[in-house]
Amino acid sequence: MDAERIQALIEQGLPGARAEVSGDDGVHFEATVVAGQFAGKLPLARHRLVYATLGDLMGGAIHALALKTLTPDEAGNRE
Repeated sequence: MDAERIQALIEQGLPGARAEVSGDDGVHFEATVVAGQFAGKLPLARHRLVYATLGDLMGGAIHALALKTLTPDEAGNRE
């Protein structure tokens, strides 16, 4: 598994989302995902939306995924 594939899966599964994914060992990854779908949702619900885009890869090909999930407004306030 590689970061580019994970990024593509997340962005396909959450239309309009932007994902930045990194991870050098092929099983542990970090991702920052910015998506309008996160508005009004608690962090756990946001993470579940991302995990759903990866399906069975979570816990298998992807051993761990550290997530930072932001709405576009939240992301804009950080820049």
